[in-house]
Amino acid sequence: MSASLLPDRVTPTATVSYPVRHLWTVAEFQRMGETGFLHPESRLELIEGELFAMAPIGHFHAGIVRILMDRLRAAVGSAAIVDSQNPIVLDEQSEPQPDIVLLRPRPDYYLSGHPRSQDVLLLIEVSDSTVQFDRKTKVPLYARHGIPEVWLVVGPKRRHIEVYRDPLPDHSAYQTRWQLREGILAPVRLPQAEIRLDKVFI
Repeated sequence: MSASLLPDRVTPTATVSYPVRHLWTVAEFQRMGETGFLHPESRLELIEGELFAMAPIGHFHAGIVRILMDRLRAAVGSAAIVDSQNPIVLDEQSEPQPDIVLLRPRPDYYLSGHPRSQDVLLLIEVSDSTVQFDRKTKVPLYARHGIPEVWLVVGPKRRHIEVYRDPLPDHSAYQTRWQLREGILAPVRLPQAEIRLDKVFI
């Protein structure tokens, strides 16, 4: 008895699907906060469409922020607004919360909207546990948006300040970078605001 031959089966081409990556906008991020979708105490930054949980604030980090805020307020007077850990809107997909910024003075103190990159005279990040992320992600981000100067305060073991100045014409990076452990440092846009590092790393 001959075996019957089954017709060849036509196997459809398999379709491979991948999860869709959703990038958030600043408007969506702000709306999530306003509607209570995000926990009120959650510390999140929006960086190029992605949400990043900010590291817990350690005692070195908190202390350096307090010291610099005190020194900078005394040094700049009314020449700048000294702000701390509040949002800066860089574009439609980036709203970081730097540790400290010196902002151009404005009568309404930015009540009508968060500061933009053109409002920033100096931006400071304190990096105790996040130094690699700050160097490789946040500093280049600030350069791309024309922030004129960034200080990266590194510690607690290797206590120094990395200074980044002069964005390249294409804003791909900063032209000038150096480290300072002692002496006097002043923002290039506010040269009168001198900070003695021996009063910072006390």
